[in-house]
Amino acid sequence: MKKIINMPGDVVRECAEGFAAAYGGQYELLKEAAGIRVRDVKDKTALVIGGGSGHEPMFEFFLGENLGDAAACGNIFTSPDPGTIYQTAMSVERGKGVLFVYGNYTGDSMNFDMAAELMADAGVESRTVRVRDDIASAPRDRLYDRRGIAGDFFVIRISGAATGAGLSLEEAYRVTEKANENTYTIGVGLSGATIPGEREPIFTLPEDEMEFGLGIHGEPGVKRVKLMPADDLVDELYRQLLEDSALKAGDEVCSYINGLGSTTLMELCIMNRRLKQLLDRDGIRIHDMEVNSLVTTQEMAGASITLMRVDDELKRYYDQPCSCPYYTKKRLQADAGQRSMPS
Repeated sequence: MKKIINMPGDVVRECAEGFAAAYGGQYELLKEAAGIRVRDVKDKTALVIGGGSGHEPMFEFFLGENLGDAAACGNIFTSPDPGTIYQTAMSVERGKGVLFVYGNYTGDSMNFDMAAELMADAGVESRTVRVRDDIASAPRDRLYDRRGIAGDFFVIRISGAATGAGLSLEEAYRVTEKANENTYTIGVGLSGATIPGEREPIFTLPEDEMEFGLGIHGEPGVKRVKLMPADDLVDELYRQLLEDSALKAGDEVCSYINGLGSTTLMELCIMNRRLKQLLDRDGIRIHDMEVNSLVTTQEMAGASITLMRVDDELKRYYDQPCSCPYYTKKRLQADAGQRSMPS
């Protein structure tokens, strides 16, 4: 498939350089590692995110006000190495510890854990939250085997607000893990993505089929079905989300329809229309709805639905404004400024 690149091995570095060229007043590339950090590093618990490249704007471009402070960048769909993670984290650590947030994948877990050990040897405390929102990737009795997919968006938003509010490392970890435990996602793929330099897509599907439960690296899903109308598709995804999450009438959620790369905004909004109808029908209150493409898989066609169950504490952090070049959210509610944030 066609891509506008130079050498495949240079895409991650050149992508970061292009980002810095556009937004260098706010961000800087690390000289000693494949990492990006905010220029204005706050005196607080540091939030470091990261993972393989190819999901833009997640992870390397999801830095800013009440979002990440730095991102460790791996090659396409490949974890950053421990040295890169360590150096990226140390570039924003200000004596109050580092909170790591990333998707639950074997390579990421191994390398971030090794970086945490290096930091401990240097006297720096850290905690880790592995996002595990993909309900299709493992049953509930193997919850900690689940992958992180579009739920990264919600969990990082909450952790960014928590660390931005000045919470200690332990408190920021607690709030972030609470968001993680209440976030559920399932997606569907219509076509595969191509890794830069490869001639064939990660997977192929017949024109009249779709696959439920795909991962954001093109990992196999759980079943292939015939292409169906948008409402029928959302009905099925929603049914599985409710079955897994046990959401019920009176519960309150934030929802997110995520596009995987080549899915149009028109399609995503059509899905969101049906999602709202279903939530309203079942008496599940909507705190906020998002429609965007923030956790992508190159040019993969498809989308996912994420629901995060919220209570007053999670809403307090979710409602805080946040900003990066590819995502900005103003204070959600008019009275949010009167809510007391922990000191």
